[in-house]
Amino acid sequence: MTNLITADEIAAAAQALNGRIHRTPVVDLSPMRLGRHVAGKFEHWQLTGTFKVRGALLSVDALDARQRPAGVTAVSAGNHAIATAYAAREARVSAHVVMTASANPLRVSRCRELGAVVEIAGSVHDAFDRVAAIQRDEGRAFVHPFNSRQMLLGSGTLGAEILAQRPDVGRVVVPIGGGGLAGGIATAIKLKRPDCEVIGVEPDGAASMQRSLQLGEAVTLEEVTTIADSLGAPHAAALSFAHCASALDRVDTVTDDELRRAMRTLHDTLGFAVEPACAATTAWYERYADKNDSTMTVLLFCGSNIDVASVNTLLSAS
Repeated sequence: MTNLITADEIAAAAQALNGRIHRTPVVDLSPMRLGRHVAGKFEHWQLTGTFKVRGALLSVDALDARQRPAGVTAVSAGNHAIATAYAAREARVSAHVVMTASANPLRVSRCRELGAVVEIAGSVHDAFDRVAAIQRDEGRAFVHPFNSRQMLLGSGTLGAEILAQRPDVGRVVVPIGGGGLAGGIATAIKLKRPDCEVIGVEPDGAASMQRSLQLGEAVTLEEVTTIADSLGAPHAAALSFAHCASALDRVDTVTDDELRRAMRTLHDTLGFAVEPACAATTAWYERYADKNDSTMTVLLFCGSNIDVASVNTLLSAS
């Protein structure tokens, strides 16, 4: 039986992060024409433009005296690499990260600006292979993008914040890449409010968690095809899968066209230029939500690391 994160661990993680990250707001979206009972957790306003910094800081904090001189490595389409580079810089340790060829150019430049050595791999599978070689050859600690206790605890602090900020919440909708975000948030919420529904959202071209939950075990996809590269994890992994299986009520999928339309919705109603992954929960709301349902629904907005040219290209196709 997998040892799931606990309420005490989440509280300790929140204390460890206190003063080091933003407590991002939960904002009522009903005046913005999205719906009558809907709010957004604006985690795309977080340091480094993504929720990932929470778990990355905890991961670097956990390095022991032997690991710190060697530094860290990470694999990412961008957001996790940026967060890891930031956490490493704050701790004065080195970072050598591998990003996928699909990574937005803005993310690559931000990672380098934070002092990380950046390599580009052709695919996400190649990126994981290269990181394994860096671990072996350089002795670096691997900051996993989703399958670690620290990443789950970082996400758990988000779940605890949502409950504190919106005690009336009855449903939380969370994007899923590898499951660390959804698993951590869902576990934190169910520990305090088991009656609160938690729904995960995946691109239909990267639905590794939905498939894993259907089969009852973590699976690997042969191919990932989605514009939401931040949600393009090629596999579910044991720890994140266990948390999602334990705490998520269900996982739904959205199409790339729905993601583009949701990006336009956020641009036109809120003035947000966000990456496709950040629009996943809005895409879910537009496709699945009963607009007459009085359940207070909080949509998690996860990241904003995208350049203007890419936003314009994606919106022009919507």
